[in-house]
Amino acid sequence: MHSRFTVVYDACVLYPAMLRDVLLQLATTGLFRARWTDQIHDEWIENLLSNRSDLDRAKLERTRDCMDRAVLDCLVTGYEGLADGIALPDPSDRHVVATAIRCHAALIVTANIKDFPKESLQPLGIKAEHPDNFIADLIDIEPGRVVHAMNLVRHRLTKPKYSAAEFLTSLGSQGLFQTHGKLQQYADSI
Repeated sequence: MHSRFTVVYDACVLYPAMLRDVLLQLATTGLFRARWTDQIHDEWIENLLSNRSDLDRAKLERTRDCMDRAVLDCLVTGYEGLADGIALPDPSDRHVVATAIRCHAALIVTANIKDFPKESLQPLGIKAEHPDNFIADLIDIEPGRVVHAMNLVRHRLTKPKYSAAEFLTSLGSQGLFQTHGKLQQYADSI
């Protein structure tokens, strides 16, 4: 069963590997539909490569392909013409809002809330939300599915391996403070 509630992941939440892995695993729970574009992919990959010369483009492209295969109907196309009429502080973010309009998303999951002002999004029926708030809300709605997703993510981490406590601490270090706090009670299942 898949929810009709649709969210767009901004490039900034796909940039950090652990956050990307968590958000991708959550996208497979059926609680919502996660969407993005090739342009969003290009943005997070280019930013990673410009900041981390030790990373290999081919490996990041494989990650991109795996993401697209893992999340059903994730790629949005045909949004480009919608971007011109969108007013944002940084015009380079307009494509994210255009993507949300095109796929009828109610939410943009982004760490850059200030780049998506409420007064610009509200008339479009779209909100921007930090990933911590987004995941904390999912925990409130369906803790079992979220805990299971977190368990899968933690057990995939092998270099290094993480205990449940270390994994939760790592989520906190990613800025997921509410998520860390809410998952504490489920640590034995993670």
